[in-house]
Amino acid sequence: MVLSSPSGAGKSTISRELLKREPQLSMSVSMTTRPKRPGEVEGTDYFFVDKKTFQAKVKAGEFLEHATVFDNSYGTPKGPVQKVLKAGRDVLFDVDWQGTQQLAQSAPQDVVSVFILPPSIEELERRLHTRGQDSDAVVRKRMAKATSEMSHWDAYDYVIVNEDVAISVARVQAILAAERLKRHRQVGLGDFVRGLGVGD
Repeated sequence: MVLSSPSGAGKSTISRELLKREPQLSMSVSMTTRPKRPGEVEGTDYFFVDKKTFQAKVKAGEFLEHATVFDNSYGTPKGPVQKVLKAGRDVLFDVDWQGTQQLAQSAPQDVVSVFILPPSIEELERRLHTRGQDSDAVVRKRMAKATSEMSHWDAYDYVIVNEDVAISVARVQAILAAERLKRHRQVGLGDFVRGLGVGD
C-alpha cells in the first residue's frame, strides 16, 4: 500500500496510526542522502547514506524506486521489502508520485495507491509552519511543490481529504481490508473452494 501526499497533509501521522492498528503491516524504510533530523533513528525512519553510496546502489539496481527531491535522493531498497512480503505481511510505502509510478510498473497487481489531500491550501501552510522543522524559505519551497504533487491525485486508486486524522486512518484501514479480500490476493482460496466441492 502506497500513501502519498504533499508535505504537511498528514501522511506520516496517518502511517504511524495505521501501523499501530495493523499488526500485519510493516513500514518500508527508505534510504536517503539527506541529513538526519533531530529524533530520527537510523533504520527506523530512514537509512542515511552519502550520495556516492546511494548512486552505487542505483547502478546496482538495488532500489524498487528512487527519486531526487529538494537536492536529496530517496529510494526504497528491494531486499527488506521482499523479505517482509515473503513472510506473508503487507508493506506500507511513504513515497511521492514518481515513486508510486515506479512501484506500479514493477508490481502492477500488488500496488494499492492512496493520495492524501489537505482540507485547504491555507491549512497545509499552517501545518508546515507549526511543525517547526523548516525555515520560512523551505516552507515556501514545499508549498510551491505541493501544487505540483497534488496535480497527480487522479493517478491514484483512492483519494482521502484529511480533515480529521482518526477518520482518515479509519478510511485507509477500510481500503486495506477491502484490498486484502480481493479474490486474487487470497492465497489458497482456489484450493479452499475446491475443498467445498465446487468445480468437481
